[in-house]
Amino acid sequence: MEKSYWEKMAPKYETEIFDVLKNDASGKIVKSILSFASKKKSIIDIGCAVGKWMPVLAPNFGKVQAIDISAKNLKIAAQKYKQFDNISYERVDMSASTVRKQKYDAAICINAILTAHLKKRNLFFKHMASFIKKGGDLVLVVPSLESKLYSHIIANKFNVDDAKNDKAPTGKRAITQIRYIKDGVTDIDDVPTKHFLKEELDLLLTLEGFKVLEIEKIKYNWNTEFHKPPTWLKNPKPWDWLVVAKKK
Repeated sequence: MEKSYWEKMAPKYETEIFDVLKNDASGKIVKSILSFASKKKSIIDIGCAVGKWMPVLAPNFGKVQAIDISAKNLKIAAQKYKQFDNISYERVDMSASTVRKQKYDAAICINAILTAHLKKRNLFFKHMASFIKKGGDLVLVVPSLESKLYSHIIANKFNVDDAKNDKAPTGKRAITQIRYIKDGVTDIDDVPTKHFLKEELDLLLTLEGFKVLEIEKIKYNWNTEFHKPPTWLKNPKPWDWLVVAKKK
């Protein structure tokens, strides 16, 4: 998912991109953010997109920095949340070799580390860590590889959404998908998207100087995965990973 993709998606973001805040029925993400919120603190929303988390952040922190790779996303966010005077917006490419040095008391990053490219992901994690002060807090949400594979297994076993009619990739596409899956990359709406293992997240954040406090599931309904989920399909539900960590 490159800059061009997000610029193209910006005008239809509300209808085309999965809304984590709306679908987190448990409210765990908001609770995690509020657990360290303070008007005396600054926070950065890394990959803020059209600013869905601004109504959570702006009233509870003294300063909010919202960054995204898409200038169009940022323009939409700024227009939507004019009522908040403590938000600054800036276009930042987290996969660039260098980014402007800036430090905050806390950070959130909600389903923004999605690129299929390993080098770009490594830079993203590096820059994310550099934005947070020592002792600062991080709330991170990413797609779960375990959940994605589980959904594929359910679909294939029980022919959900006519999975048996899906055409297997061939040629170069098949080779690319085999290479991708070894790195946890699988398609969302035909776009190669990174998904993470629980243990992988723990390792990556530890290497970047974080102490991982908890990793838990943010569970969603099955209609987020399938057009026509079977009525008997209950638990375990599909999920993203929620990570709460502190910068050492």
